[in-house]
Amino acid sequence: MKLVDERDGLLTVAEACESVELPRASYYRSKLPSEVIRRPHSPRRLTDVERQQVLETLTSDRFCDQSVRQVWAQLLDESQYLCSVRTMYRILKDNQAVRERRNQLRHPEYQRPELLATGPNQLWSWDITKLKGPHKWNYFHLYVILDVYSRKVVGWLLANRESSTLAVELIRQSCQREGIGREQLTVHADRGSSMRSKPVAFLLADLGVTKTHSRPYTSSDNPYSEAHFRTLKYQPDFPGKFGSLQDARTFLHGFFAWYNHEHRHSEIGLVTPAQRHSGEDKTVYNQRQMVLEAFYRQHPERFVRGTPSPPKLPTEAWINKPNVERKIA
Repeated sequence: MKLVDERDGLLTVAEACESVELPRASYYRSKLPSEVIRRPHSPRRLTDVERQQVLETLTSDRFCDQSVRQVWAQLLDESQYLCSVRTMYRILKDNQAVRERRNQLRHPEYQRPELLATGPNQLWSWDITKLKGPHKWNYFHLYVILDVYSRKVVGWLLANRESSTLAVELIRQSCQREGIGREQLTVHADRGSSMRSKPVAFLLADLGVTKTHSRPYTSSDNPYSEAHFRTLKYQPDFPGKFGSLQDARTFLHGFFAWYNHEHRHSEIGLVTPAQRHSGEDKTVYNQRQMVLEAFYRQHPERFVRGTPSPPKLPTEAWINKPNVERKIA
């Protein structure tokens, strides 16, 4: 950018900077030679070798359990001065060692799962919950596979124990029943022993299914299965305990038939999961719209906001939808 004559119809530096909201000082600073802009180091600054020596001293086996002030005083009593206490803290902060300097096991960083489904049989969520049996400490294990987009239960199994072999058979049968092709489906689960077992991993690899897991101790990474189990256990007719495995299966057969084919789910436009899964939800939506419009034509005075509309059908379902503002920042 150059300072130009206004008679040529061009802008001055001040006007050009103002048009792009750029401080003039930043423009003039960019024109200076790099050696002028570079700030010289303070003569009091420690060299890189000296800073490394301070860090190695503070993290050594001899001093890693002592506070920085104690280390500084002990070294001074031994006629050794490295730097001030404040500089020691500054060096530790730069190396993320202020709180703990001992050599500890560091847990790996688990990535936050961000999964999207725009149609049925793209993303499944599965989990295992316990149902109380007839005696104390006696439980039945309920395996449930849920389609995230439609909320339909595509497979379930009740057993006396938790087993990766049973999980493999349930997933295999569910994929065959739904006609899952390779590279079509992602299966999400928490980090239970059956979910992370080798037989399940080998099966999903053979089927061409992608598997993902929640972060440790993060129940919100698998919200659909958690919400479904809550719907099950908060039913008015849900018993506190079951007398036998057969009693539990009889109840669950009725519950899953009701859930898939009768329950109007509030998160999918108050249609049933089966209607959502098969694509009938759009027909149901249009039929509801016709009924509302017909009633509106008969009694328009009852609707102060104009023609009513049925609940919208969501077009996507997320597990941990990305925060756009956070990513931009």
